[in-house]
Amino acid sequence: MIIDQAVYEHGVRRPCGDLSDELAALRSAGDPTAYVWIGLKNPTEAEFALVSDELDLHALAIEDAVNGRQRPKIEIYEGTTFVVLKPLRYIEATSDIETGEIMIFIGDHFIVTVRRGEASPLADIRHRLEGDTEQLSLGPMGVFHAIADNVVDTYRVIDEEIAADLDAIETAVFGGAGVTSEAIYRLKREVLEFRRAAVPLSVPLQALHRGHQGPMEEEIRLLFRDVADHLHGVIDHVESYDRLLTDVLHAHLAQISVQQNSDMRKISAWVAIAAVPTMIAGVYGMNFEHMPELSWRFGYAAVLGLMAGICLLMYRAFRRSRWL
Repeated sequence: MIIDQAVYEHGVRRPCGDLSDELAALRSAGDPTAYVWIGLKNPTEAEFALVSDELDLHALAIEDAVNGRQRPKIEIYEGTTFVVLKPLRYIEATSDIETGEIMIFIGDHFIVTVRRGEASPLADIRHRLEGDTEQLSLGPMGVFHAIADNVVDTYRVIDEEIAADLDAIETAVFGGAGVTSEAIYRLKREVLEFRRAAVPLSVPLQALHRGHQGPMEEEIRLLFRDVADHLHGVIDHVESYDRLLTDVLHAHLAQISVQQNSDMRKISAWVAIAAVPTMIAGVYGMNFEHMPELSWRFGYAAVLGLMAGICLLMYRAFRRSRWL
């Protein structure tokens, strides 16, 4: 559905009438700072068709916008730039990362934003921009920059949260505190979700500020360079987190293996000690009539002493070898 739509001229908002008439008037005036901004959330194919028919959007871009679940990218279709961003939201209670989707169409005097999911709502960005006439006067690319900058800033916040979670898990593993392989694996999955959102966006943003994705004003190009630099720093951190989590997981599994080996040694040692009296008792439990110890008055005590002595010697031997 359409959440909001308005016309912006020289950084000032005014209501949007008939979309076709507004676009025709803006294009005839030729003011690059004037444009229409249409915001949609979770649109159906029929709802999106009302906008796409007026703006003459490319069929492939429309299909991507309706179906969703696209990789972050920037593509140019016959004068219209199509952008897919993956905003993220960190859930403090569960340390999970929720992924949303923002698709942006940038064309001649218009920008259309399509949001899916609850991550990174655009209403706050619109309200903030409406208080910044200078940014709004940069045109649709200025709006795109504000959205991309907000998404990357959220990445930086989540980067700090993941770093804190990783430090806690690393301390627990190497400090002997209780931690499960499931907790390490879950954080690794969240880092992977983070990488899927951030890494594919790096190349398109670099292409933007280098001028490989269509003509742009120098001021906008510099703004996108700043966003690309921030994103590059986040990607470096995320990739290091992935490697470190792999090492932590291997260390944790090695600790479990060592502990299991230690437990098996203890069990084996006690089984060996218990086997001696069991064997001797089994011999004397066969009820033979002719056994030397049966006719000796101290035979019973001697056998018990033999059992105790052998068990004590074996116990001391296992203690010296650190099996017990």
